[in-house]
Amino acid sequence: MLGLELVVVLGVCILASSVVSGRLRVAAPVLLVVCGAVLGFVPALEKVSLPPEAMLLIFLPALLYWESLNTSLREIRSNLRPIVLLSTLLVLATAAAVAAVAHALGLDWGPAWVLGAALAPTDATAVSAIARGMPRRTTTILRAESLINDGTALVIYAIAVSITIGEQEFSTGMVGLRLLLSYAGGAVAGLLVAWLAVQVRKRLDSPMHETVVSILTPFAAFLAAETVHGSGVIAVVTCGLALARVGPRIVRADTRQVSYAFWGIATFLLNGALFVLIGLQAHSAIRSLDGSETLATFGAIGLVSLTVAGTRLLWSYTTPYVIRALDRRPQQRLRRVGARQRLVSSAAGFRGAVSLAAALAVPETVVGGGPFPFRDEIILITSGVVVLTLIVQAVMLPSIIRFSQLPEDTALDEELRLAQSTASEEAYEALPRLADEVGVSDVVYKRVLAEYEHHLEVVRAKEAGDEEVAQSEVEYAALRLELIAHKRATVVRLRDEAAIDDIVLRTIQRKLDVEEVRLSRREVDED
Repeated sequence: MLGLELVVVLGVCILASSVVSGRLRVAAPVLLVVCGAVLGFVPALEKVSLPPEAMLLIFLPALLYWESLNTSLREIRSNLRPIVLLSTLLVLATAAAVAAVAHALGLDWGPAWVLGAALAPTDATAVSAIARGMPRRTTTILRAESLINDGTALVIYAIAVSITIGEQEFSTGMVGLRLLLSYAGGAVAGLLVAWLAVQVRKRLDSPMHETVVSILTPFAAFLAAETVHGSGVIAVVTCGLALARVGPRIVRADTRQVSYAFWGIATFLLNGALFVLIGLQAHSAIRSLDGSETLATFGAIGLVSLTVAGTRLLWSYTTPYVIRALDRRPQQRLRRVGARQRLVSSAAGFRGAVSLAAALAVPETVVGGGPFPFRDEIILITSGVVVLTLIVQAVMLPSIIRFSQLPEDTALDEELRLAQSTASEEAYEALPRLADEVGVSDVVYKRVLAEYEHHLEVVRAKEAGDEEVAQSEVEYAALRLELIAHKRATVVRLRDEAAIDDIVLRTIQRKLDVEEVRLSRREVDED
């Protein structure tokens, strides 16, 4: 029954932390990790751990896919240079710095590099959950970095593990070739799966069937990449970005509603479960220590955490000046970020479940049959660093954002107004032609024409700052919502009186729900 009990406990923790975080203004991941650590004291949950294969093969593809679907490809292109540098060179620099510190603490070079590779990547889940309220460019760079750097880190990790267990010898050329093949194989696999998904979805006409394809897509991309020894992470991200580009042309509205609803709740639960499991694993790792080892281990965790954070901080305040010295083009000068603003991205380098999964996946034995050197130390230090960076950086981030005085980002609102007004204007202009093509009567044409004229009047009034028109639209939406509630109550009463069947109730209720959601969103937009 432990499995069922764990499901209930995870669900309660996720729900409670999400509710409390909004009221206390504390990042939900912090509360979830704390919940996991507290649950570690429950005897029945002492042996619960995060299986690395579950993280790498179940959690990671789904979470990366949803993040890539919701990332701006245009912003990635315009910020490609910093994203590439952060997701490759910074990963290498972080892994090297952590390896050097770990070696100084007594680990052999092989295990030290394994630890460095495990802690090198930032976590897409943590960044998405915590790094909010920032300008779009900063958020996009952080999310894109965390989506891609897993691929780089996992290649370094695999090489370090192979060398440590005695399967291969180190060479710089081999590392470069593995990285190249990993990225290339992953990108090709991702594009191929995206193309196949598009071809399949074009031939389906059921929202449920298309949603099943959507669920299978990230796992198929990950599997295809792993089969050709490419990066499953890169494959999922590439596939997601490609489908985000072509999806609006091929996916129907009803399918989008079903898919968005599924992915929204699924990723919410997966994210929450991961952070609770991280807390549980950290508690388990610390509990395995005896009294004499505790102080030394906490010291190592603190030192490695400082190394991880310090490397990112040093990178943020050195490489931009090198780039400025090399690239003096006017368009690049306009994109420069001040020293205060760079502090935000420096503090948002959260480590998460990918790092912990990599540490747990370290093999127990080497080729000769002996134990993998320093395996317990790698798991302990990784667990501690993940929890420490999540809690400390998440707590400090709001204050750092205020100190950084980030400029107000109005570009998204302006583009939203442009899209809405342009779409309405062009639809109004195309109305006569479309009415002829459909072959509607003059009565229907005049009715739709009147509706669009009123809609355009409201749009133009808003742009001109006419508060009276905006208020009238709020009142209109409020009245319509009250009428919908009255209609729903009437239908429910008819069902209770046995005048209509539950099937009829649900059919009408779905239509009323769609209209209510549309009007509710409209009312929120007005506010």
